[in-house]
Amino acid sequence: MTERAPRRSRLRRSALPTGAVATLAAALFTAAVTPAALAAPAPAAVADVATAGATTAGITAAPDIPVANVKAHLSQLQSIATANGGNRAHGRAGYKASIDYVKGKLDAAGFTTTLQTFSYNGSTGYNLIADWPGGDTSHVVMAGAHLDSVTGGPGINDNGSGSAGILETALAVSRAGLKPAKHLRFGWWGAEEYGMIGSKNYVNSLAATERSKIDTYLNFDMIGSPNPGYFTYRYDSALDALFRDYFAGLGISTEQDFEGDGRSDHAPFQDAGIRVGGLFSGADYTKTSAQAAKWGGTAGQPFDRCYHSSCDTAANINDTALDRMSDAIAYAVWTLSAGDTTPPGGTVFESTADVQIPDNGPAVTSDLAVTGRTGNAPATLQVGVDIKHTWRGDLVIDLVAPNGTTFRLKNSSGNDSADNVQTTYTVNASAVPANGTWKLKVQDVAAQDTGYVDSWKLTF
Repeated sequence: MTERAPRRSRLRRSALPTGAVATLAAALFTAAVTPAALAAPAPAAVADVATAGATTAGITAAPDIPVANVKAHLSQLQSIATANGGNRAHGRAGYKASIDYVKGKLDAAGFTTTLQTFSYNGSTGYNLIADWPGGDTSHVVMAGAHLDSVTGGPGINDNGSGSAGILETALAVSRAGLKPAKHLRFGWWGAEEYGMIGSKNYVNSLAATERSKIDTYLNFDMIGSPNPGYFTYRYDSALDALFRDYFAGLGISTEQDFEGDGRSDHAPFQDAGIRVGGLFSGADYTKTSAQAAKWGGTAGQPFDRCYHSSCDTAANINDTALDRMSDAIAYAVWTLSAGDTTPPGGTVFESTADVQIPDNGPAVTSDLAVTGRTGNAPATLQVGVDIKHTWRGDLVIDLVAPNGTTFRLKNSSGNDSADNVQTTYTVNASAVPANGTWKLKVQDVAAQDTGYVDSWKLTF
């Protein structure tokens, strides 16, 4: 995972970022929250194709991914690093050897592989793309992970773990002879540690028509942290519900990922308007007492004390977390690739008027008039938000319905140090009328950072 900017240094930027609005696709499943609660979706009903012996549209049950196989890949990556100066970093021999290892496994398993090259920092970089034959190529489900390490260590958790997890899932696809309804694609990215260079290169290389064919991108960056947490990306309510429901079946309660927000390879896909999801087991944030009580491990210690260090070796892995996360990857791949190829749509109302947000000042609102609807709003009202801000942890965001009912979308957080709020929330607005003036209410509750509401929309 890419190194983040210093937390709470309050360094000013000279200008706000100008990334594209992340226009997320409509959800496949449903999820909702109650007023005045965080709009993280409640568990949704998910077709259980992982039940032993079950089949859906010719899709066999999602397999258990043998953790021993995943660890065998990690052992190979460790050996590659050891033989090449102790790392697998962009521009170094260890990275090219890592790509060659993964490509060899996939070629032997019947995948169509493409080695994409790019240049960064005076060195040639490599992405590896693997397509499984068959499935509707106009509807692609893609899983990816970065394969490079930092120069200071072998990068076995960051991110050999995610790379090995999706590799073994891909090999399981081959072993099962899977015939998915949607087309399956896997990607291993180079130069992530320099700022998602490889994945940006891939997304930017795609024609608009090819980007539009990717229904879902799932990212897996660090899934075997030694003091693990269980975090899900919550940019898309349906994908979040898919993973949360899976872990709920194991008796594990997940939390929203903030630490990796905008710092891994999902970001270029999200900026291109592709719906993204993923899993994360934690980096150098500290595990709280509540998290230790819920997940085990040691409170007051980082999730990964060897993050970006020489000790991120094959010994720096929690086998239980790696096993659970790898199984969850397979579950998601099997489930999503079996899904309906026509995602549900909805009526969209959008405001594109810029509204400045005062630094450490009063709340401001952006109005949006909704007309022509019948009855109340849906229980799965989608609230798409694009706010440009230099420190989004300062922001409190509410949706205010025409009758004054307020839905809390986002609380402020001292740990949420990334730029911008570009995501979609789901709220249960079934008790309020649809027609009327809706308001996005935003307040900056701390000093030294600036921003504005770029746009926001409601999808009914």
